[in-house]
Amino acid sequence: MPKRLLIVDDSPIIRKMLRETFELQEGWEVCGEAADGREGVEKAQQLKADLIVLDLSMPVMNGLEAARELSRLLPSVPVLFYTNYETPQLKQEALSAGVRAVVSKSESVGALVSSIQDLLAAVA
Repeated sequence: MPKRLLIVDDSPIIRKMLRETFELQEGWEVCGEAADGREGVEKAQQLKADLIVLDLSMPVMNGLEAARELSRLLPSVPVLFYTNYETPQLKQEALSAGVRAVVSKSESVGALVSSIQDLLAAVA
């Protein structure tokens, strides 16, 4: 059974790039996309994703607020931050909010794929 990933990012370009990258990975499928944190929380509950890739800076509900809500509602589903704003302080705050990994958008997409593989293996 493929691992289901939910992409939550306000940029349609980033969502498209992530979808294309993830669908090249054997055993992964993108079960949905959301453009803000509130929509991401709603879709996460509906779609039963195995992992959620979450941006920090989004309208309506930012990534930290969404991560707190997701870790409360779906504590077994790993959340990974994929963000432009990676600082030690943000990383600490994200981990406190229930995020399991933080990957900078300035890193290679391979680093993101590798982090997702590690998280999926840890919950398998």
